[in-house]
Amino acid sequence: MKYVIIGNSIAATACIEGIRCADKKGEITVISAEDHPVYGRPLISYCLLGRVKRENMNYRPADFYQKNGVNVLYGVRAEKIDAAAKTVFLGSGEKVPYDRLLVATGSRPFVPPMQGLEGVKDCFSFMTMDDMLALEGALSPEKNVLVIGAGLIGLKCVEGILARVKSVTVVDMADRILPSILDKEGAALVQRGLEAKGVKFVLADSAARFEGNTAYLKNSGAAINFDILVVAVGVRANTELVKEAGGEVNRGIVVDKGMHTTLADVYAAGDCAEGYDSSIGANRVLALLPNAYFQGYTAGVNMAGGMAVHDDAIPMNAIGFFETHVLTAGTYEGEVIAEITPDKYKKLFIKDGRLAGFILINDFLRAGIYTSLVREKTPLEEVDLELLEHCPQLLAFGKDARKHKLARRV
Repeated sequence: MKYVIIGNSIAATACIEGIRCADKKGEITVISAEDHPVYGRPLISYCLLGRVKRENMNYRPADFYQKNGVNVLYGVRAEKIDAAAKTVFLGSGEKVPYDRLLVATGSRPFVPPMQGLEGVKDCFSFMTMDDMLALEGALSPEKNVLVIGAGLIGLKCVEGILARVKSVTVVDMADRILPSILDKEGAALVQRGLEAKGVKFVLADSAARFEGNTAYLKNSGAAINFDILVVAVGVRANTELVKEAGGEVNRGIVVDKGMHTTLADVYAAGDCAEGYDSSIGANRVLALLPNAYFQGYTAGVNMAGGMAVHDDAIPMNAIGFFETHVLTAGTYEGEVIAEITPDKYKKLFIKDGRLAGFILINDFLRAGIYTSLVREKTPLEEVDLELLEHCPQLLAFGKDARKHKLARRV
C-alpha cells in the first residue's frame, strides 16, 4: 500500500500514527512545502518571547520519521492531484503515485486589499516558523510595530515581540479584541491586561492605505507611523488541490466523519478540512490543534482499512497572553450564568437543558468537567447544576455517571 500525505503538519503526524496502528509496512511519503520537521505552530510566539528554544519546537522526536518508515520530501509543493490516475504532481515536475491520499494542506494568511501595501518594506505574516524567523530578523529595541488584526494570531505575535521593540499598536475593524472567541466583557478584561503591558489598541477601524511606513486609517483618518508591519487579519483554508481535482469544497474541503472527501481514496484533515462540529450538528472548519490531530488520526486509521470516526469535535480554545489565560468551548447561546470579578471571568451558556458553551478567564478550576458536559451533551437534569456553577467536581454527577467517568480515565 502506498500512502501519500500532502502537508507536514500536526494532522499529517497523526495520520502517520493512525496508519502505523494497522499497517506497519506500507510506504508512507510526506510532501512538505516547509523545510522543517513537524513543529508546534502555537510555539512560534513563545520562541520569540524566549520561553521556548527553537530546537524544542519539534512536535515529535528527531527520529520520528525514521522509526515510522516515512520518506519526507522537504521544500516541495504539490501542484495537482489526478484522482483518476491516483497521482500527485509536484512543482519539481515529479509524479508521486498513491493508493490512499491525505490532504493536510492547512491554511494561509488572508491579506485584504489595502492601498500601498506593496510599498511597505518590512511587512510580515505570522503563521509559520519561516514567518517567525523573518520577523525576528527585523526586530530591534528602537522599532515601532503595527499589527493589523486583534485575533488569536495577531495577539500571540504581540506577546512574542512586545519586549523586543519600542512599541506595538494593534488595529482591528471589530469593536473588541478576539472577536471570534470572546464576548465584549471578556474581551475587555483581556484587553486591559495587554494595555497594562504597554500594548496600544485602535478598534472599530482599519488601515485604508499606506504611504511608506505610515498607515492611514479608514474611519478616524488617523495616521500611524511604524517601522514593522504584521498583517494578521485571518486565514483561508488551502482547498485548491481538491477543488481542481473535482472534490467538494466550501470554506474547507468537505469530509465525512471518517475524513473521506468526495474523491475516492482521498482524505482531508486539519485546518483545510470542513468536518463535523457536534456543537452545531453540522460541518464547518475548526482550525484547532487538537481537532487537527484527531482528524488526522481518524484519517490514518481509515486509510489503513479501519473504521474510525471523529464525531465529537467542538470549538475550543486555550490560550494565554502574559498573565491572562483564556479557555472557551462550544457556542454562546441560551441562558447565561455568570461569575465576574475584576480579575476572573466565568460565563456558562445553558440551552435546551444542556451546557452549550462557556468562557473562562483566569478561572480554570476543573474546567475539563465543563468541556465534558459540552462535548457529551449531558442533560443538566442529571447533575447538580448549582454545585457545578461554583465548584465543578465529580460529586455533581450521579453515582453511575461518576463510575463511568472514572472507568474511562482508567
